Amino acid sequence: MVTHLPPSGSTAPPPHRSADGSGLRSGHARRHLIIVGWITAALVTAAAGHSFPAARWLTLHMFLLGAVTNAIVVWSEHFTVALLHAPDADVRWSNARLAGLNLAILAVLGGIAADVPMLTGIGAAAVTAAVLAHLTALVRMGRRALGGKLALLTHYYKAAALALVVGAALGGLLATGWGAARHTELMLAHIHVNLLGWVGLPVIGTLFMLWPTVLRLRMEDRTVRVARRSLGLLLAGLVLMTAGLLAGSRLPAAAGLAVYAAGLIDAAVLFLTTMRRRAPRSPASVMLAAATGWFVVAVLADLVLMSTRSLHHLHTDLEPVTWLLLVGMVAQVLLGALTHLLPVVLGGVPAGRATVQARLDVAWPARVSALNLAVPLLALPLPLAATVVGWLLAGAAVASFTVLCASVLTERHAPSDEVKPHTFPGRAPLVGGVAGVVLTVMAVVLATTSGGTPPSQGGAADTAASGTRTVKVALSGMRVSPASIAVPAGTRLVLEVTNQDSMRHDLRVEDGPGTPLLDGGDTARLDVGTITADRDAWCTVPGHRAAGMTMRISIQNTDKATGRSAGGHDGHAAAPDTTSTGLNLAADFTEGFKPRPAALPPTGEGRIHKLRLNAVEKDIEVAPGVRQRMWTFGGTAPGPVLRGKVGDTFEITFVNHTSMGHGIDFHAGALAPDRPMRTIEPGEELVYRFRAEHAGAWLYHCSTAPMLQHMGNGMYGAVIIDPPHLPRVDREYVLVASQLYLGTPGSSSQVAKMTSGRPDAWVFNGTAAQYAKAPLTARPGERARFWVVAAGPSDGIAFHMVGTVYDTVYKEGAYLLRADNPTRGGAQVLDLAAAQGGFVETRFPEAGHYAFVDHDMRHAESGAHGTVRVER
Repeated sequence: MVTHLPPSGSTAPPPHRSADGSGLRSGHARRHLIIVGWITAALVTAAAGHSFPAARWLTLHMFLLGAVTNAIVVWSEHFTVALLHAPDADVRWSNARLAGLNLAILAVLGGIAADVPMLTGIGAAAVTAAVLAHLTALVRMGRRALGGKLALLTHYYKAAALALVVGAALGGLLATGWGAARHTELMLAHIHVNLLGWVGLPVIGTLFMLWPTVLRLRMEDRTVRVARRSLGLLLAGLVLMTAGLLAGSRLPAAAGLAVYAAGLIDAAVLFLTTMRRRAPRSPASVMLAAATGWFVVAVLADLVLMSTRSLHHLHTDLEPVTWLLLVGMVAQVLLGALTHLLPVVLGGVPAGRATVQARLDVAWPARVSALNLAVPLLALPLPLAATVVGWLLAGAAVASFTVLCASVLTERHAPSDEVKPHTFPGRAPLVGGVAGVVLTVMAVVLATTSGGTPPSQGGAADTAASGTRTVKVALSGMRVSPASIAVPAGTRLVLEVTNQDSMRHDLRVEDGPGTPLLDGGDTARLDVGTITADRDAWCTVPGHRAAGMTMRISIQNTDKATGRSAGGHDGHAAAPDTTSTGLNLAADFTEGFKPRPAALPPTGEGRIHKLRLNAVEKDIEVAPGVRQRMWTFGGTAPGPVLRGKVGDTFEITFVNHTSMGHGIDFHAGALAPDRPMRTIEPGEELVYRFRAEHAGAWLYHCSTAPMLQHMGNGMYGAVIIDPPHLPRVDREYVLVASQLYLGTPGSSSQVAKMTSGRPDAWVFNGTAAQYAKAPLTARPGERARFWVVAAGPSDGIAFHMVGTVYDTVYKEGAYLLRADNPTRGGAQVLDLAAAQGGFVETRFPEAGHYAFVDHDMRHAESGAHGTVRVER
């Protein structure tokens, strides 16, 4: 038995149309005009090039989120009705869903254009709601339908809708900056689930039906069987791949992509078998065949990259695959489907279809050839001139077809109008003029802007021109350094921008120029012009600005008496320190705040201690009501306390889950630092193994330069190695003393405070005054031991407890005083320089509140204080 759908040349009217072609003419025309409108908007935005910051991202989202998403929603609804023999969807609700979708798309685009992350996030949520409404409509159609052998194909559309829900959620996280700590994983998952899920699934599902139709052949007997098997493989692969990418695990992601590729190839083999019966000759069939071929090539190339490259490098290496998919597959499927469907939708009777088809077929061999030639020019690492030619070819192909689509969608013509094939009837002068203007604008803009600002060759700052200031700017770790630049009014500012990251970045100045996207290690020279007012600059990659990748260019104040600038040098000035004016340590912590447990953990069983230590960025409440982005070991600052005995072995698996390089250094071990203390890049891990040969309270910290910044932003912790025969005590606490620097991690304002020794607070266990609000506890007569490590990064500590005398003092591996001291001597302070450690012991004579402080009173009054509440 062979399943048959009316081929494109059939005289039978298509579903849901009257024989005279008037049935849904206006409704379908409007819907397809929306698709063509989004393609046109994407072309115009692409032609604008670098004239405004978000042009490249707007172009991408106008094409994929605007044109392609509208096409999928419109066509999947139409094909679901046809495949299930279902009644028509309610036109009013269908139009309402489509209107809601496009309003949501406009919100996303508005957020990108105006760089308002919250608006982008709201738009992404609205897109999700619109697609869920579309999914609900498809499900309801299935419940009211008669069904059929091809009903399985509608599952492709439903699965695709779920994929877009996931993709939109990931896009919202990226746009709002909430996913900054895992930007690479989220971005890779966002790209794959959207292109392979939302776009790829309906393309493959529709081709099972559309491919034999455009070839005017009957379907293969095994079509349904292959479609079911392919769908299972595609879905399983997509789920596994997405989960692997989100988890940052490359091999599971690659395995998922391999399963997806198997499902795609299974379908492609069926299409190839059908094609052997009749070669593609019409424009629609040629474009769909080419699109399928590029789809397979792109997925296999992606699989090779994902199998051989780290996820962090894949973020950059994926660009050629993206062009294979966008231009080779997505654009050709969109144009091929429009070429086949528009005559059916608009033409009515066969003569009318021939009229529309003839218009769309004008010069199609040249258009299809140009589009397919553009694919390798854009995907391969060729010289800039070849890339420009690729853009011109792709733009010319899409623009010329868009003009033809607009012509047939907006012109009223009788169904009986007949036009000879391969002619340009009707509005030749108008259409030709519009196409000429579009292509000319694209050619001029691409020729002048596609290369961007020529790369700088580095070297000394350019000071040849009077009043010119050149500043070197680094892009790395979701930060722009310096984060602020102050120059005298009237100065011509030139920025030498270098991307020191492995992911791509750019820098765009408010109302001014911008660099092209820079690969890791690339440098571009950016002439900002004469500075007459304060301006911002930022990376335009979606989500990067929200994650903190910004810079402030400001007018430098001058000393009226001397005429000299009031601060900064060589164009670098610290941003105003709005946080060092004094924290309100008497304020309450936010609801739900939990102080860090200070009790020393037990040594545990066994002589080998294994720990998986993840470097992550996290927002932490570091003072009452004050949250700060911290670089952490294990999500806390300080990191987890490690404890053992002399002779114990520690095996630490250190994993970098941040967007910058980090290392680790354990002072408790003695070994060559070359390998275990090396900096590892995002996504990498190392095993640090050392044997604790000496007792003491030891520091561990990030070993990556500049260590002042890495330690100052929270990357430190304590290792406690008990001295032999250490007596038991009733209470045992550990306090890691450090300095707190507020502000954007790595910004020039924060670094200026670090280098000049101006912390915003001094703290115990990472948070100012936390033990004043939540005291430690003890009972009268109990003996308590307090381990103290001075993490710095610059200041030491004088640890004192009001109302007690220390009868035991252990510092840097030696007892300075013991409880059985025959002289009955005591101690009042444990003094530690930065990176030193030790412990003190005391008994609490009676109930009460015993304050402990850093007896450098600047430190105590700025957060380094707490209380032990002694109760019966």
